Amino acid sequence: MDDKMPAGIPAAGEGKRGEAGYLGYLLRQASAAVRLATERALEDLGVTMPQFLVMTMVNAYPGSSSADVARLAMLTPQTISYIVANLEKTGRLRREVSPTHGRIQIMELTEEGKALLGQCRERTQAIEARLSASLGPDLDGPVRRWLAAVATLDLTVERTGDASSRTHGQT
Repeated sequence: MDDKMPAGIPAAGEGKRGEAGYLGYLLRQASAAVRLATERALEDLGVTMPQFLVMTMVNAYPGSSSADVARLAMLTPQTISYIVANLEKTGRLRREVSPTHGRIQIMELTEEGKALLGQCRERTQAIEARLSASLGPDLDGPVRRWLAAVATLDLTVERTGDASSRTHGQT
């Protein structure tokens, strides 16, 4: 991916793209690398990363609604609607009206969807294994705990002195 970087731009893992970089950037860089590897692993199965994510969440949390899956997958409801419609059209997922709330549709994978998810998991487990092996047994657990904790941190920054925090019309 970095083969075509102009002179002076560091490769991944070097300069600000390495240990001297900002944590937020490094998390994004790592996420992009994992996403690219996953997309390549699933490509010939005809499954996109978002489809894999939706199938994984529906399988992990049976009876989930589209809104539930949108929150779990960190995707917009509109994106989930599109993905679910495509998965349903291809026979990988089915929806039915919730027995407890008539306006909510719950989802489940079909047998074809479960089989396809199994194939996807085989491939992504190889990526997971490489990630875990790169950490080693002493760091795997602590890094997983840290990443899970980051997702629950309040990272909101108080904005002071910028135009959006001032009352309009005052001088």
